[in-house]
Amino acid sequence: MANNPRTNISPSVLPLAGCRVLVSRAKKQAGALSSALRELGCRVIEIPFIELREPSSYQPLDSALRNLAAYDWLILTSVNGVEALFARLAKKQVDASALSHLKITAIGPATRKAIEQHGLRVAVTPKEYVAESVVTALRRRVKGKRVLLVRAKIARDVIPRELRNAGAEVDVVEAYETVVPKSSETRLRALLAKKTLRPHAITFTSSSTVRNFVELLGLRSARAALKKPARHRGVHTASIGPVTSATLREFGLPVDIEAKEYTIPGLVAAIIKERNRIRGAQQKS
Repeated sequence: MANNPRTNISPSVLPLAGCRVLVSRAKKQAGALSSALRELGCRVIEIPFIELREPSSYQPLDSALRNLAAYDWLILTSVNGVEALFARLAKKQVDASALSHLKITAIGPATRKAIEQHGLRVAVTPKEYVAESVVTALRRRVKGKRVLLVRAKIARDVIPRELRNAGAEVDVVEAYETVVPKSSETRLRALLAKKTLRPHAITFTSSSTVRNFVELLGLRSARAALKKPARHRGVHTASIGPVTSATLREFGLPVDIEAKEYTIPGLVAAIIKERNRIRGAQQKS
């Protein structure tokens, strides 16, 4: 086999050589994670557990966009939310500069980068990329202020609830919704049915990916698929962070790998670390 052109390292000595990972992100989002894994020698299987759709109604979002001058803060909690917001601005022929007076909070670096690509400055990115850290960063800054939170239809209510408790007036608007891609069920079942093709790990990058995995398979089958004969064998779960891990545990599913930094690079690093541990265990056995 040829050497990896990016690293000039033989594929056989790449960190994830021989490793199979199922990337469960929506088709539009899978690229960055899949590319990073492939560059490390991994065989990537893409089966989306999430499909992104337009909201059932744009009326709440459009109303907020007509009244942007009334808001002090804008909170965006995902790249999907950023893309949906700016797509709607373009559709309504509203220039991005209409947001320039707002203090903008991005939940993490990927979301911040997506916002900055539209020429806007992000005022706050919390130290940890979860809703609780957004609340911690803003609690003392939003009393008496109007806050616009743009997000998916189904999301945790930590941010609006806690910021309202802190004295803010918070409007929550849906920019998109996530649904279960039914076409993924057949592919997922077929993959897990063949021992020689089963992934060594399945990535879970949000609570929605966990819930949809269970919906696609059924809880009993989901638990059976993740049951391991030994710690270094079987299908492992790879969680992007503690919120996603908590959802896995709620369903009685194992948390085998958890990123220390709640980002795609952090998830890749965690998978490498676990792969090295498994190799060491296999060499000893």
